[in-house]
Amino acid sequence: MFVTRLISGIVLIILAVVTLWFGGVVTGIVTMLLSLVGVFELMRVYKVEKKLPGIVAYVWTVGYYIILMLDKKEFVMPLLVTYMIVLLGIYVFTFPRYHDKETMAAFFSFFYVSVMLSYLYQVRILPDGGYFVVLIFLSSWGNDTLAYCTGMLFGKHKMSPKLSPKKSVEGLIGGIIGAGLLGAIYGFGFNMFVRPIDNLPLLLFVICAVGAIPAVIGDLAASAIKRNNEVKDYGKLIPGHGGVMDRFDSMIFTAPIVFYLMKTLLQAMLYVD
Repeated sequence: MFVTRLISGIVLIILAVVTLWFGGVVTGIVTMLLSLVGVFELMRVYKVEKKLPGIVAYVWTVGYYIILMLDKKEFVMPLLVTYMIVLLGIYVFTFPRYHDKETMAAFFSFFYVSVMLSYLYQVRILPDGGYFVVLIFLSSWGNDTLAYCTGMLFGKHKMSPKLSPKKSVEGLIGGIIGAGLLGAIYGFGFNMFVRPIDNLPLLLFVICAVGAIPAVIGDLAASAIKRNNEVKDYGKLIPGHGGVMDRFDSMIFTAPIVFYLMKTLLQAMLYVD
């Protein structure tokens, strides 16, 4: 099992590097495909993945990413509004074929996965986004790894015993601080090898540390949904890791936080609109 997880992890890293290296449409399409798989996995939990509300979620996911890739963000809100109207239209005009919970599951899956994960692409297309998109991985996967190590070494106080018995308060703190330190180290490297930016290590420490907090929430939220619905894994796409929702659960929450922190803290430096 460990070898399988290790090999899958290495392959994931290679694919991530290649995808983010090219950026632009390549990153947009790959992120869209990940979102489609994640939406499918989440809707399958609610048994709506092959029903009309689920199909609408797939169509709107593609439409949403096309809008982003065409840089037509002014159409994002109309897209969300029409999505809600279409879902409720299906619910009303086919009543009682679909339950209200199925309609809510379709909207929830689209917003939870497609919209939230899209910030991976949105960070990548920012000025110097090829460098700063790494912060999402440091805040999510870096936090996961360092929280696990800290918890194994020093963990004594359970953070959420009923939801995730193995996670500790010490691991939580270690993951957040560790992610911040990874960000600071990355900032020093950026200043040395790319171009100097004043106080960048400190700013990246803050971004990665704060970004690690929702990563924990994302991980636990995905686990809570599985426990509520008695599901072990969301899928089997990634051997040893499960599905997209199992591997990217923390990143889904981290990506938008990193994006808005960058806009707030690095706006003048990166010319973010």
